[in-house]
Amino acid sequence: MDGGLQLYAPDGRRLYLNGSERMSFLEAAERSPDRIRLLCRVIAYSGCRLSEALSLTAQSFQAQTGVVSIRSLKKRNKIVFREIPLPEDLVQDLGKVFAVEFAGAQAVPLWSVSRSTAWRHLKHVMAVAGIDGPQANPKGLRHAFGIHAIASNVPLHMLQRWLGHADMKTTAIYAQAIGPEERQIAARMW
Repeated sequence: MDGGLQLYAPDGRRLYLNGSERMSFLEAAERSPDRIRLLCRVIAYSGCRLSEALSLTAQSFQAQTGVVSIRSLKKRNKIVFREIPLPEDLVQDLGKVFAVEFAGAQAVPLWSVSRSTAWRHLKHVMAVAGIDGPQANPKGLRHAFGIHAIASNVPLHMLQRWLGHADMKTTAIYAQAIGPEERQIAARMW
């Protein structure tokens, strides 16, 4: 596997949320407090890393175009941003909950919690959704975004840009999904 990206644990278990788990996660997130719900939704709909989500400010969102600009934090000494379209209702919801921050377009992070606290919030939402196993973590949610994008016919080069991968081989790993996701992809041929 290229770059260490793996979709399966050594014992063969998935490291990504499948389609039904992703939907269960989003449904459970809807029952969470506003800020946690929005953190869950931003990660699920952008595929960003938890640390990238925690660095987002009101200035990161372009409400008119429905885009979030995410600084790629794995680029070491380079400053690289990637823009990812978000669902319109998510952008509107962010504007309502973070109205003060959006009005002043403040450069302070929207989620003022530590990475470990945010990780626990996401884990709790996954537990409420009944998701357990090696896929039940923020990285599993990022992988779910990649798998869902492939199953939804998103071109690989676009997914590469959205996920911030330098190498197309890293992004192509999502095309290796098996199980229900592979069946969905195969069904497009049938």
